[in-house]
Amino acid sequence: MEVKLGEIVLSKAGRDKGSFFVVMSIDGDYVQICDGRKRKIDSMKRKKIKHLSLGIGHSDYIEGKLSSGHKVTNSEIRRELDEYSSASYSEGEC
Repeated sequence: MEVKLGEIVLSKAGRDKGSFFVVMSIDGDYVQICDGRKRKIDSMKRKKIKHLSLGIGHSDYIEGKLSSGHKVTNSEIRRELDEYSSASYSEGEC
């Protein structure tokens, strides 16, 4: 499965195991991820793709902003992750 900008991923390894993040950039086998809380835009986490669960969800809003070169804020990332997690819980996925 291919990773895309704005994709919502779940960490499978490390201290942040079990946490949701948004993919902000892609560099070969690595991605830069952040959640807007502990890992903010200023200090994004560089993580290997193999340590992430892909296909969790996707944020068209964040992908659009990143693709067009606009700045994404931490509050926008938090809002997208909160909307996704509340939708997942209401559907019974988690």
